[in-house]
Amino acid sequence: MKKIKYYYNTNTLRYEKLETPLRVRLLRIFGFIAAALVTAALISYVAFQFIGSPKEKILQEQNEDLRDNYRQLKDRIESLQQQMKELEKRDNDVYRAIFEASPIPDSARAKELETKLEIETVRRLKDNQLVGSILNTLNTLTSRIEAQKRSYDEVEELVKNKEQLLARTPAIQPVSNKDLNRIASGFGYRIDPVYKTTKFHAGLDFSAPQGTPIYATADGTVTTAGNTGNGYGNHVIINHGFGYETLYGHMVRVKARNGQAVKRGEVIGWVGSTGKSTGPHCHYEVHKYGDKIDPIYFFYNDLTPEQFDMILKKAAASNQSLD
Repeated sequence: MKKIKYYYNTNTLRYEKLETPLRVRLLRIFGFIAAALVTAALISYVAFQFIGSPKEKILQEQNEDLRDNYRQLKDRIESLQQQMKELEKRDNDVYRAIFEASPIPDSARAKELETKLEIETVRRLKDNQLVGSILNTLNTLTSRIEAQKRSYDEVEELVKNKEQLLARTPAIQPVSNKDLNRIASGFGYRIDPVYKTTKFHAGLDFSAPQGTPIYATADGTVTTAGNTGNGYGNHVIINHGFGYETLYGHMVRVKARNGQAVKRGEVIGWVGSTGKSTGPHCHYEVHKYGDKIDPIYFFYNDLTPEQFDMILKKAAASNQSLD
């Protein structure tokens, strides 16, 4: 039942029914609504400023989950990178060293192999630094893994060719030297027999009577046979592959011919004193990828440890070379 209000009219001296004009009632309603809206706005501002909306809370939780996942991925990637470094180091220092293969430079391992699709993916995600960082790291890691896989494939081929590598590595003395007294001059700086000055002697001189057989020290292909006017006189150069090359100088006569395939222990010529030489001997050199190295370390097939120690001392003596 609607409540009726009355008021006392002092002019008529009686109670009369209180009637509120429509304009007043509308103003009151409008004021109430306005006050309610302002109050709601203030409450919402305070709540969102210090408490946060449910959507923000959800986004914050999702963001924290993403950060946790990123940290876990980063730790996992760092672990994989460390394992990759160990594999690469083992590949260079052990596997490829065993087969005397050149190590792979880091620049070749880390070379980017991204396709256009991957590049476009990175560009689309450039605003998301976390995702872009992970993607770039994974692309680099994938490239290194691909390079390492190719390296292991190459090492596998080297394993298959190990027997051939051993056969083509210089391993014996170029002349018969059972009593170990034929090394006249070693590798290094020696007195030149003609100019009497100290010059670098790039091989070993084996003194022997003229006509003593000279043997190929490993399997290979003859690339030079004869006198080319370079001071070695009649000489033979054999390419053994795997970076190895040997030279036999001052022969009285050459048996081998250019392009001929020879085996270790095969006679390729006979000791003489042709070219720049002061007496019958075989000048013997070993080259590895073009560098002249000491041949004394390539006689392991026909020497015992005691004999090697003895021949090492003979080769180290400072004396005059024969060429």
